[in-house]
Amino acid sequence: MVSTIDHLATNAGLELLRRGGSAVDAAIGANAVLSVTSSHACGMGGDLWALIHTGDGAPATLDASGRAGSGADPDEARAAGLDRIPLKGDVRAITVPGAVDGWLALHQRYGRLALTEVFAAAVGFAEDGFAVAPLLARAAPLVAGIAHNELPPAPRTGELVTRPGSARALNAIAARGREGFYGGEFGECLLAVGPDQFTPDDLLDSQARWVEPASVDAFGHRLWTTPPTSQGYITILSAAIADAFDLTDDGAGVHLLIEAAAQAGHDRPTALHEGADPAVLLAPELIRDRQSQIDAGQAGRVDVPAFDGDTTYLCVVDADGMGVSLINSNASGFGAHIVAGSSGIFLHDRGLGFSLEPGHPAEYGPGRRPPHTLAPALVTRTDGSLKAVLGTMGGDAQPQILLQILASMLVHNRDPGRSVGAGRWGFAAIDGGGFDTWRAGHGRRVELEDHVEPEVRAALVARGHDVGSGEHGSFGHAHVIEVTEHGTLAGAADPRALTGVASGI
Repeated sequence: MVSTIDHLATNAGLELLRRGGSAVDAAIGANAVLSVTSSHACGMGGDLWALIHTGDGAPATLDASGRAGSGADPDEARAAGLDRIPLKGDVRAITVPGAVDGWLALHQRYGRLALTEVFAAAVGFAEDGFAVAPLLARAAPLVAGIAHNELPPAPRTGELVTRPGSARALNAIAARGREGFYGGEFGECLLAVGPDQFTPDDLLDSQARWVEPASVDAFGHRLWTTPPTSQGYITILSAAIADAFDLTDDGAGVHLLIEAAAQAGHDRPTALHEGADPAVLLAPELIRDRQSQIDAGQAGRVDVPAFDGDTTYLCVVDADGMGVSLINSNASGFGAHIVAGSSGIFLHDRGLGFSLEPGHPAEYGPGRRPPHTLAPALVTRTDGSLKAVLGTMGGDAQPQILLQILASMLVHNRDPGRSVGAGRWGFAAIDGGGFDTWRAGHGRRVELEDHVEPEVRAALVARGHDVGSGEHGSFGHAHVIEVTEHGTLAGAADPRALTGVASGI
């Protein structure tokens, strides 16, 4: 089974499974298609994280997030009057993209098919054209007029579009590995875009590394996620905090999930950085302390400590039981709104996670990795067997969305379709964007989708929550594949993505 935001990508992954490819082959192939068809969300100019379950032990975990270039200078940025890294139009927001290094690391370890075969569908769409999906049609005008952008300024849904630069990049990777990408057209264009930020040496070493996952026991299962600089720990910390309470299937239970998420995430600005230790972030005594702060009848008020997205998620499970939970991101829509020259590849703005506070543990600087909102998840049963792979896009809201899906599936025993399609809540910065939820000095409200039950809204208001309403696009595009107790697969693609498909063979 494969689940993605685009039926073209899902079908490409399924075809690779039919040909005997592994779940990793299918995941890479689907992601490659998305890099062509969904550049508003992801691509070769972004970063990647993945969890791979192959047996009864801990999942293999890949961090393919890039480092800032050698020219990253926090003093220069502050002297230019900046107090945070700009999201758009500024090369400081760009780190060396790790997605392609991630594909290569995954393929080297778990691939069965040649990369030419894995990339075939993506290359075909890039060369021969693909029909523009509704969300891309809606987003494309945001980058109209940007140099080297291959997209039409205002494409209509269904319009045929080609991506010749992406075709060249994929063919080069298949033929020459990372040298074909980082040492080829893309690498040359990246150096030209940021001559003061990057040097050739910055592109020599792989951005991908195998790391130890973070995990907790909660909701009767083992929950796994990617470690810092990923914010995945907030997802499983939220679940561990909530696990101490009676999570009734009503507004009272929703209140407790909201309070658990707030307790888990409010100190992210100081807790999440490259040197953060998951054992400290998930310590039992910390979990108990956060649980003690929750009042079942009243909304809490947690302060964000001061210091003295767009994204796409996909998942695959193959016939051998290998499960892949993979996330690839440009950060915010179309990344930094900077294209890597003739490659036509948008560059992400993951540098938005850096701080410009002097001495901050996540301070912008050469060779450093910024804090990431990306947070794929994986669930195993008590015997170590795979229960589910799941994840979502959604910026700061990713852990909140996943907490709701985990509680729906593991506490209330709902199937993936009901869990993914249910009305959601999410924190929103009153005076900020999707990456400002935990920014000090920004007020927060709980936004609800319009199909959340009125009784839930009333229960939250009665408990003192600042409740608002949000657009469907702000509640993520989540995907789930569950291995049922019968050994069959059940999956769901988020209807909010409009063209997403979960399908199996």
